[in-house]
Amino acid sequence: MDVLLKALRAAAEPTRLRLLALCADGELAVSELVHILGQSQPRISRHLKLLAEAGLLERFREGSWIFYRRAAAGAGAETALNLIALLGRDDEILTLDRERLAEVKGNRERAAAAYFAANAERWNQLRSLHVDDGEVEKVLMGMLSGQDGGELLDIGTGTGRMLEILAGRADRCHGVDISREMLAVARANLERAGLSNCALRHADMYKLPYQANAFATVTIHQVLHFADSPERAVGEAARVLKPGGRLLVADFAPHGVESLRDEHEHRRLGFADAEVAQWFSAAGLAAEDIAHLPGDPLTVTVWLAQKPVLSAVPISRRAAVAGVVEKKEKDNML
Repeated sequence: MDVLLKALRAAAEPTRLRLLALCADGELAVSELVHILGQSQPRISRHLKLLAEAGLLERFREGSWIFYRRAAAGAGAETALNLIALLGRDDEILTLDRERLAEVKGNRERAAAAYFAANAERWNQLRSLHVDDGEVEKVLMGMLSGQDGGELLDIGTGTGRMLEILAGRADRCHGVDISREMLAVARANLERAGLSNCALRHADMYKLPYQANAFATVTIHQVLHFADSPERAVGEAARVLKPGGRLLVADFAPHGVESLRDEHEHRRLGFADAEVAQWFSAAGLAAEDIAHLPGDPLTVTVWLAQKPVLSAVPISRRAAVAGVVEKKEKDNML
């Protein structure tokens, strides 16, 4: 009851109700909310802090920007949903807020399109060297068949394409990237696709902002060839993967296109199956499947691994069993 009362007290104020409605279906920065509501930044920040403390909103930092969105988990998540459902769609104030929100999203999309256009020539040049992206995506979807539900994490999400194609197969999707410009592109793409179950974070793939055993599925698509230590990235992905969960990695097989180092900042010219298998093993993962998709001149490889499910036998019981086995072995040696 105390949790519910705290949530209701937090929401029982006109500006906070407007903020809750605006954050219902996507992520908004404090500066964007200031623009929409036309109030001062300190005032908006105070209201947002109360909503977050009551569990109605989630708060996260992306560089110097702070973003908020409706809570998707925790004690206040259901209350937030119920309160939003009670808000009338024909309310004049909320209608004006939605109009200003559409303006903010339009500005986002134009900025993202400008960035994408500035880099499109380089991306198109790279795409011409390997098999069509659609063929790769078919393989990815096939390998993850039966892996529906739960939480999904896409590491190095880029334009958010993996989230777009996999969002329908997960309860909630998360994408992380070190590039704020790419996160802006991904945010615009996900909003255009209407994918409200996806969240984006600015994060380092070597130090993910998530607890261990948090995700049923983790994907790393065309990212590791940029990494200084790809094996560390795989190890960190394994850390946040639930027992029984799957890690899917897509990248290039070994190749000799040296121009990719200078023109596209590739640190590694592809990876051999044995090398990736070694990373999986070191991270405590079991390799499950491999697919090679030849292109000209680059071959895309997709590797799938699973995090083993721990024994259901309690640790104390496993220790006792191990002791019995050890004693029998000693007895047999006498």
